[in-house]
Amino acid sequence: MSVILITGGSRGIGASAAEHCAQRGMGVILTYKSNPQAADSVVSRIKAAGGKAAALELDVANIGSFEKFRDSIVLTLQATWGVTSLSGLVNNAGYGLFNPLESVTEAQFDGLLNVHLKGPFFLTQALLPLMETDSSIVNLTSATTRVATAGVAPYAAFKGGLDVLTRYMAKEFGDRRIRANSVSPGAIRTELGGGLNSEFEVLLASQTALGRVGEPQDVGRVIAMLLSEEGRWINAQTIEVAGGYSI
Repeated sequence: MSVILITGGSRGIGASAAEHCAQRGMGVILTYKSNPQAADSVVSRIKAAGGKAAALELDVANIGSFEKFRDSIVLTLQATWGVTSLSGLVNNAGYGLFNPLESVTEAQFDGLLNVHLKGPFFLTQALLPLMETDSSIVNLTSATTRVATAGVAPYAAFKGGLDVLTRYMAKEFGDRRIRANSVSPGAIRTELGGGLNSEFEVLLASQTALGRVGEPQDVGRVIAMLLSEEGRWINAQTIEVAGGYSI
């Protein structure tokens, strides 16, 4: 039984990825930070559709909690699926901050760094002993690493760092046949950064070749593909899922 861990899986892209993975027959462990009800709702939808899922609390900025979290994963794997290893890891948890570069505080900078780069680095390191041969890592980055958007400089910088880190993961974990790829969403209708208002959505749609903003399922199904057998020969890549944004 393949079991996938998805951080930040209680809403948006993470929740969609969880449901698409379950539809492909994978077991799913999803994490949440502060909204267990939302996480339980995703788990319930997966179970209602015939799948298996579990939710665990995790703050990806709290590096010191990762060892205990790994122990919780081991217990959950054994209790729910009767297995001892993970087939995939999706580093998805995150948040947005819209603030001009000249007014970003050190605390804001460090908060984004911890969640979007430092957290995924050390969480992957902590969970590596649980990863199976031929497993897959998917890191969520952003089209803002390619197209500069005023107000998101630290967020984009750390997502760019995660793109680079992805290639190093692919290189260093290759002897265990663990693949690592990045998925880089464009404008997606989620709650990230407070969500989209109608005026901003119209603007983003006008800058996208397919004429609309994306939906979480547009990204979720790509993540699920990379974690599945269909993605076995895709490695060390950044795949932009943006409908042709600013091309």
